[in-house]
Order: sequence, then C-alpha cells, then structure tokens
Amino acid sequence: MVKNQSKLMKIIDKAEEGFIAFLFSAMVIVTFSQVVARYMFNSGAVWALELTTYLFAWLVLFGISYGVKKNSHLGVDAFVKLFNNSGRHYLGMVAVCACLLYGGILLYGSYEYLAKLIQFDIYAEDLPIPLWMPMSILPIGMVLLIFRFSQVAYRMLTGQQIGLVLGDEAADAMREYLDNAAIEGAIEREEKNKKGS
Repeated sequence: MVKNQSKLMKIIDKAEEGFIAFLFSAMVIVTFSQVVARYMFNSGAVWALELTTYLFAWLVLFGISYGVKKNSHLGVDAFVKLFNNSGRHYLGMVAVCACLLYGGILLYGSYEYLAKLIQFDIYAEDLPIPLWMPMSILPIGMVLLIFRFSQVAYRMLTGQQIGLVLGDEAADAMREYLDNAAIEGAIEREEKNKKGS
C-alpha cells in the first residue's frame, strides 16, 4: 500500500513539474515568437500579449501550491527561531491557519467572479474564448493552495513536522559557498601535490 502511494506521489510530482514546465515553455515560445515577428517582420499577433498574460497567471497560481509542497517559499523567520520547538509549532499552526483562511477567502471570491463571467457570457479581449476558461485558474489555484496547506496542518498536528518549513536563501547560499570553497581547496591541494612530486 505504501509503495503504491509512493509511486502515485512520484507520478503526481512529475505531472505537476511537467505542467509547470509546459506553461513556462509556452509563455517563452509565444513571447520569443512575437519579438522575432516584430523586429524582423514588423508584424505580430494581437492575441499574443493576452495569451502570455494568462499563461503567466496559470504559472504563478499553479506554482504557489507547488512551492508550498516543496517548502520553497521564502519567509521571515528570525522571530520564530527565537522560540523552542513548541513555540515554533504554535506559531506555525497560526501561520498555516492564516494561510488557509486567506485561501478560503480568495476561493470564495474567485468562485463568485467566475460565476459572473459565465452568467454574462464575457469573452476574452483578443482571444476567441470565453473569459471564464483562462480565469478558471483562480479557483483551481486556491483549491490546490488550501489542499497543500491542509497537508502541512496534518503533518504538524500528527507531529511529523514542527513548524512551517520555508526556503532559507541565506543557508542555501552559505552551503553553496562552502561547497565551492571545498572544491576549490581540493583542486589547489591536488595542483600543489602535482608540483611537489
């Protein structure tokens, strides 16, 4: 059972990463093609900017939940680090609850907005599609965000995680610096050994 769940999670991970890569690639291709069309052929598609904007919106709103999943969001945690584990756990739960509330408010608002777009049959400005189609990422993104923060809350409540795990740029930069310094030191020692022998 656990092995099957692990395989399923790997498939979901790959699907999420593939979808994010697709969105980013499509955005880059559309933008690049428009730059070439404008500067080389003095032409361009009217709909390209709107499509790029929607692709970027999908990338951001889909990527937010993926960032929560991978603990890659940055946060200011200097204050939190002053506390012991139980204090970090409590503050982490407060932060997760605030994020769930935020996601819930945005989910409700985006649902209402999408319902109005469908009700009034509004179309995109330059693309020949109903506006609700590209805007559907608003509730989808919020559902994914709520799901990810619910997973974090579950892990915290069951003791699998102490607090809200955030990306730490300073620690990552120091680790990278120390790794590079160790590599450079090893190369220098190797060169000295070659000269000495």
